[in-house]
Amino acid sequence: MRPGPALLLLLLAWTALGVAVGTGQVPLSVWLAFGAACLVIALLDAWLLSRLPSPVVTRELPPVVPLVPEWKVGLRVHAAGARVQVVDLHDLHPGEWPVRGMPRRLRLEPRREVNLDYAVSPGGRGQFQFPGCQIRLRSPLRGWTQQRIVGHPSVLRVYPNFAPLAEMAGLSVEVASRSVGARLQRRRGDGTEFQELREYRIGDSLRKIDWKATARMGRPISREYRDERNQQVILLLDGGRRMLAQDDRLSHFDHVLNASLALAYIALRQGDAVGMLSCSGQDMRWLPPQQGNGGMDMLLGAGYDLQAQPVATDYVGAASALQLHQRRRAFVVLITNVRDEDDEELRMAVSLLSRRHLVLVVSLRETALDESIGMLDESVESAVRSASVMHYLAQRQAMHDKLQREGVAVLDVTCGELSGRLIERYLAAKRDGRL
Repeated sequence: MRPGPALLLLLLAWTALGVAVGTGQVPLSVWLAFGAACLVIALLDAWLLSRLPSPVVTRELPPVVPLVPEWKVGLRVHAAGARVQVVDLHDLHPGEWPVRGMPRRLRLEPRREVNLDYAVSPGGRGQFQFPGCQIRLRSPLRGWTQQRIVGHPSVLRVYPNFAPLAEMAGLSVEVASRSVGARLQRRRGDGTEFQELREYRIGDSLRKIDWKATARMGRPISREYRDERNQQVILLLDGGRRMLAQDDRLSHFDHVLNASLALAYIALRQGDAVGMLSCSGQDMRWLPPQQGNGGMDMLLGAGYDLQAQPVATDYVGAASALQLHQRRRAFVVLITNVRDEDDEELRMAVSLLSRRHLVLVVSLRETALDESIGMLDESVESAVRSASVMHYLAQRQAMHDKLQREGVAVLDVTCGELSGRLIERYLAAKRDGRL
């Protein structure tokens, strides 16, 4: 409980009266009587404040939200007393998160409810707690203010941004893939698994005609094939220090998780199983391949709190762990940021994986590198910076070339291109029957 403006004014007046007593203008008895009256008023006001009921605050917060730039939290405030209350309210969100619309001053009418919301920007993925709401009440005579914590704590889990997946839910695989930037080559009937019989169309290969069905139906009938199902995709994610770099407010690791979810969604729609191995130094998390909706739930639930760590990545250790867990041949997507110093260790890891699996190495490239080359001007500083960037990119490309000469597919992309290009390569591998 803290003194309010009215009490401070009373104390100021009592002090001024004391000065007047000192100069002989006012009798001492008046000053003492005034002080006693102030004390009685202050005690009475404090007692009245302690008797005021706290407003009832209910937070409307989903248990799970995606990692998006901003979302809203709703609050319902119900006045509990029989008098009008003016309160200052502040929701106790995680302290490091930027917030817009808090604190708020409210005028609460008796037996009325106030609905409000505010915007918050989550600082990252993981589990977070909202301890309650802090309110500041004023005493009836405005002599005191008191802070109280009301409402119930809420636990919130921030997942990777799954909002694009919800938008793809009602779309075909082809349209959904194009919606995230994949450029697909349309080839009809190239799969290896029989799907259905249909009427012959101009352009169908004679090899696709089912002669028995044609004779039975009296008109040309073709066999329609689809890509083979029940295959397996393993996402091998680098959680080392290089994934801490940021593009568009998100870390590279967050971009990787978002793109991995998009690829997993398409693969699950194709009837394949998806698993994941994340390596952050000595911390490795293995999620075995799973099909259907359960596969996406598993990836979201088990991977939402994964964080990149400021440690070096053990490529060989990760490859050995994957070989131990994944016996069946799979399409292994290793997403990292290739540097020339990784030459020997990365090639050893990829060689180990390639003995059993089809491997795609995805090398993330910082957007700032491309931007710095495009900002070349006549200054010496700009020339030196651009030359350094081009030298670095040349070394990086040399490492990619070494892997490609050894028969390993390499994808060099920025974070913005990652989702679309991943899906392109996955669908191309299925279409070509390489899995």
